[in-house]
Amino acid sequence: MAKNKARIELSDHFSYRRLLRFALPSVAMMLFTSIYGVVDGFFVSNLAGKTPFAAVNLIMPFLMILSTVGFMFGTGGSALVAKALGEGDASRANRYFSLLVYVSGALAFVIAVLGIVFLPGIAAWLGASGEMLADCITYGRIILLALPFFVLQLEFQSFFVTAEKPELGLGITVASGVTNMVLDAVLVTLLPAPYKLVGAAVATAMSQTVGGLLPLCYFFARNNSLLHLGKTVFDGSAILKAVTNGSSEFMSNLSMSLVGILYNFQLLKYAGENGVAAYGVMMYVSFMFAALFIGYSVGTAPLFGYHYGAKNHFELKGLLRKSLLLVLISSFAMTVAGVLLAAPLSLIFVGYDDALLSLTVRGFCIFAISFLFMGLAIFSSGFFTALGDGLTSAVISFLRTLVFQTAAVWLLPLLFGIDGVWFSIIVAEGMAALLSVGFIFFKRRRYQY
Repeated sequence: MAKNKARIELSDHFSYRRLLRFALPSVAMMLFTSIYGVVDGFFVSNLAGKTPFAAVNLIMPFLMILSTVGFMFGTGGSALVAKALGEGDASRANRYFSLLVYVSGALAFVIAVLGIVFLPGIAAWLGASGEMLADCITYGRIILLALPFFVLQLEFQSFFVTAEKPELGLGITVASGVTNMVLDAVLVTLLPAPYKLVGAAVATAMSQTVGGLLPLCYFFARNNSLLHLGKTVFDGSAILKAVTNGSSEFMSNLSMSLVGILYNFQLLKYAGENGVAAYGVMMYVSFMFAALFIGYSVGTAPLFGYHYGAKNHFELKGLLRKSLLLVLISSFAMTVAGVLLAAPLSLIFVGYDDALLSLTVRGFCIFAISFLFMGLAIFSSGFFTALGDGLTSAVISFLRTLVFQTAAVWLLPLLFGIDGVWFSIIVAEGMAALLSVGFIFFKRRRYQY
């Protein structure tokens, strides 16, 4: 009985309640991260104006591409570290952990420098011009200054769970989010009109710095965490395994950003600046819904990795069955919520422009149907990553976020105009869900025997 009240460990048996308790901090962490992004968009749209808001949404996919190494090292590395812990080798797990954090931080610094240098040309290639181009460069360069810390923040979200400290990860995410929201409220509200976008960028950059710096301090300190940063040796095979394992998350986030760029191209063509702004609203809200699935996937991945490494296939099968049921129930609930909340959420962001509001509400009602399929593909990709099957996970992510969506967003607008852009996400997510079910069925021997 005492164990039920103690902290939950990776080696435990998991009921539905225990599984939700373990995953909840990661879900809350991802949800809070998405919420403070939404707050950022709210301040920019309502106080800085439609053009800065469109500029942020135009350059954001590129900025997210640069940060994807954080997801790659975090998910791929945590699977490697969790497996080592499951095999009873804590020393090797900590060497892997330290090596991956150091390498990813150095890589992020190099990427940030290159991003700052080439940002003007990239923003122009994305379709920005005039005032929007200037806003893209201003916002992007400030954000890139904090990129190394943001990459570490994304990476530590996975490692906190592996270290059996998901609540601490949530606390740091809350601290980061509160920093962003408070600075948004102060800087964007009080600064003169020409500098409101600068204020929003500084608020985001400072929050990312907090989110990356605090975990560094924690893992370098002496405490009761399973993981610590310390001495390590270069191990190319470990880095390669982590990168390969996390390639699905890297591909997923890379593809999502590339598809976001493609969406903006199509929206500029069919609806101009209003289309980009409307899509921005949907993306902000979509991040909140997807965050629930991503958070659950991140939160449960170390469980799958640990029991797979410990060869506890009975617990592994039970975790999979429970997870699939939870994802399906959540998917239905989110779809209903998305349709019902389309109008009030759109009003919060773009209520100042009737034409933009009408376009956003109609698009959102169509777009929300995609939530019915989204969760299954996100969870399946994370599941196979946790089992060390990075290739299958990468195939799901690649086809879902790049191939299916690219084909749909190019073809459907030719038939349905602007509505075709919104329908494309439904088609892509539906095909990805079918693909995920197929992989889980045909690869079932991997986790059943």
